[in-house]
Amino acid sequence: MRHWLVKQEPSKYSWEQFVKDKSTLWDGVRNYQARNNLKEMKKGDYVLFYHSVVGKEIKGVARVIREFYPDPTIDDDRWVVVDIEAVRAFDHPVTLEEVKIAPKLQSIALIKQARLSVMPLTADEFKTLLKMGKIKL
Repeated sequence: MRHWLVKQEPSKYSWEQFVKDKSTLWDGVRNYQARNNLKEMKKGDYVLFYHSVVGKEIKGVARVIREFYPDPTIDDDRWVVVDIEAVRAFDHPVTLEEVKIAPKLQSIALIKQARLSVMPLTADEFKTLLKMGKIKL
């Protein structure tokens, strides 16, 4: 099992809307590295949901429920989506500032590749963020 983090502006699609919807396809990725990360996601992988631009915090945990397939929102076979479902909100949303000062997260892609919208996490980074978010799965 691998772990991931996806970023979304809350004005475009918020964690709260995702929870109401229960699941969604993760579309709109137009960066090759992010697209390649979507292609690496496997059913059952955990995904952290991060609000970018406004809030700048990890809001909760999702899970991949369908592996990559062509993005139905665009007529271009280079782009793909995955389906994810909401699992659990963080009891304490973890801010970008908290991530930046956490000793165990100094190499996290959220800091090192700040513009990337879909990124892998190590198992240790994932566990650290769950602990910071005050939840257990």
